[in-house]
Amino acid sequence: MQCRTGCGACCIAPSISSPIPGMPDGKPAGQRCIQLDENNLCKLFNHPERPKACLNFQATEEFCGTNNNFALQSLTQLEQESQPN
Repeated sequence: MQCRTGCGACCIAPSISSPIPGMPDGKPAGQRCIQLDENNLCKLFNHPERPKACLNFQATEEFCGTNNNFALQSLTQLEQESQPN
């Protein structure tokens, strides 16, 4: 599946522990990445500074569904389930 242009759910829902330009400590879950522009496009896409976690993410229908709201809810739930109790 190809990412939906302007979705941005994968740049909001998950936590990223590695440094991101402008976010040296990474980003917490639910916080908008500083590299996500006003059109929900990644400013680091195809740049070597893009974090490995972002490079490794693959859009799938299971997690991204057919609309941006589903993707944000699904990835938020996945993030919550991955956190230790």
